[in-house]
Amino acid sequence: MGRRKERTPELRERVLGAAVALLEDGGATRFTARNVAAGAGTSTPAIYELFGDKAGLIRAVIVEGFRVLHQDLEALPVSADPREDLETTLGALRRFVTEHRALAQVMFSRPLGDIDLWLVPNSADRAILRLVRARVRRCVDAGVIAGDQTDVAHGLIALAQGLAGQEVNGGLGRSKVSSDRRWSITVRAVLDGLAPDRPPRLAPRLGPPQ
Repeated sequence: MGRRKERTPELRERVLGAAVALLEDGGATRFTARNVAAGAGTSTPAIYELFGDKAGLIRAVIVEGFRVLHQDLEALPVSADPREDLETTLGALRRFVTEHRALAQVMFSRPLGDIDLWLVPNSADRAILRLVRARVRRCVDAGVIAGDQTDVAHGLIALAQGLAGQEVNGGLGRSKVSSDRRWSITVRAVLDGLAPDRPPRLAPRLGPPQ
């Protein structure tokens, strides 16, 4: 009789939890299937049964990270001020990156390999883009931002991610006061620059939105 398959939803959740915890505690250098299996109380073959290979495990961890981030962003309250809500959304992205440094590095910088999330149906990174785009659209409709909502959403996500990454590395200053001030100056300068009385010079679209 062959070995019983260990591919169960419960084990998958336990492995994902162990993988994220391993990243948070030990960083990307300790991220191996063997270490994840030990943390989950299972075997390396069980990891491969669940995820196919190490790339499959990394992809699942990245998707889980984006799912948690999307959950955080979606839970933010909505006020009558769309620009304030957009700033709050970018601030929540900043908080996620600074509080989950190793996980965010794997999600955004991909030090463990170039993982194509377009292979994952309904991937949560696209859900985050849709969420930010909807909040940009509120600003456009309210007349506080001028520009293509998809272009602006991509740019703001990259801005928040980059600033937060710099903050993690000490690039925004050594104190929280300095980091907060430089974050605020930069984000508000960009949003001010997108105001209708200062329309951005947009490059012509060469194809459908990506």
